[in-house]
Amino acid sequence: MRQPITWQINASNLAEHARNPIHTDPGAQAAGFPRALVAGVTTYAYLTHPLIVAWGENWLHNGGGEVRFRRPVFDGDALRCVPANDGEATTIDAITDEPDQPRAQFVAVKDSGPVIPMRAGEWLPVLEIPLIGEWGSDYGQRAGDDLDFCLTNNYVHPAVWPALANNAVHQFVARGSWIHTRSIIRHHGIAHGGSVATVRSTVVRRFQSHGERAILDVQIEIDGCIVATLEHEAIVALP
Repeated sequence: MRQPITWQINASNLAEHARNPIHTDPGAQAAGFPRALVAGVTTYAYLTHPLIVAWGENWLHNGGGEVRFRRPVFDGDALRCVPANDGEATTIDAITDEPDQPRAQFVAVKDSGPVIPMRAGEWLPVLEIPLIGEWGSDYGQRAGDDLDFCLTNNYVHPAVWPALANNAVHQFVARGSWIHTRSIIRHHGIAHGGSVATVRSTVVRRFQSHGERAILDVQIEIDGCIVATLEHEAIVALP
């Protein structure tokens, strides 16, 4: 496999993210920010670009990693995805022209290992979601990425997995504006656009830290096969 290389894009919000007010200028300003925050899942989509280019289908099938959103990426920011490799792990940093960098960091792995069972907690309603439109193979293109690998092969874009976890947070856990802070994402197979995903999720922990936070376990299944699992954290009620 090749080593990932730096890639740059102007960050932008997708239309569907306006349902979380923090991704609009008025909603962000009401929460004390200067302008709309780019959805964490879109920043994550950008961070996967160097990995898809370098590692391709193998990473989409077996890989994953942990992404942490340390500071906001704002709508319109010039965002550089900068890889580093220390021999143990490959890290992609999201760098903008704002003070205090990186804005987000993804520590990627080539093999995420076997499926880890979901933990006990507050079980949320099971969702059945067709993997088309905002959940399909063109997430990257809609966010301004010119890499068409997923679209050409009809592979569901890897950003869809945390997007589906966000959907569970939005529908069942968050109260008003909320912020995605962290995800551990594990790939267990490749999904194709047009499939129907069964999304199971449970809130395994709630705690206070700069607002009310929730940690979810999320499992995504297609035709009886688990294709992705996540540990997903968000601030679900801002202070």
